[in-house]
Amino acid sequence: MFARLFQYPTVQVSEMFRDPQYFRAIREQVVPILQTYPSIKVWVAGCSSGEELWSLAVMFAEEKIADRTVFYATDINAEALRQAESGIYPLECMAGFSQNYLAAGGKRSLSDYYHAVYGAAKFSQTPKSRVVFADHSLATDSVFLEAHLVSCRNVLIRFDRALQDRALGLFSNSLVRRGFLGLGSKESLRFSKFADFNPRERLYQKV
Repeated sequence: MFARLFQYPTVQVSEMFRDPQYFRAIREQVVPILQTYPSIKVWVAGCSSGEELWSLAVMFAEEKIADRTVFYATDINAEALRQAESGIYPLECMAGFSQNYLAAGGKRSLSDYYHAVYGAAKFSQTPKSRVVFADHSLATDSVFLEAHLVSCRNVLIRFDRALQDRALGLFSNSLVRRGFLGLGSKESLRFSKFADFNPRERLYQKV
């Protein structure tokens, strides 16, 4: 049944630092805790075309923890994964991305992290060495890592209750004790293995 639901995956339109206060909350409240770990693993589940992944990579670089972080970016859409891995986005999107970045607590200029190529913005490939891109289905696949932060935004809203419960079970089993889960602004959590951390920004903590 689950497999049929994902027979025709689509690339979702997104933007960097979407819902800036979510990223600001990670920067100001979650990162200080992650900094206490000698190594960090972050799972961006349903990464689509990669805007959320690159947003976190930029933030972690600014907070001086990128060099001890491995990002796992997963999706079921092969084209979306190729787009995410390329780190290339339309140049006309950069003004909006930059506004989001600053609102999310950005410390520099977003343009410091990309260069313009033929009307597109290509993000620095330096963080790419810290990213594992992989096909993974929340509907049919199993846990594959132990993570300190799972960010899965605007994916569960498209699932029915059974799929939501399955995905949340995967996240719970993937996270270390006191690890963090971030959801989309229109998604809510009703799951006993998580406690509110910053419910306004949809950030939860495994208990």
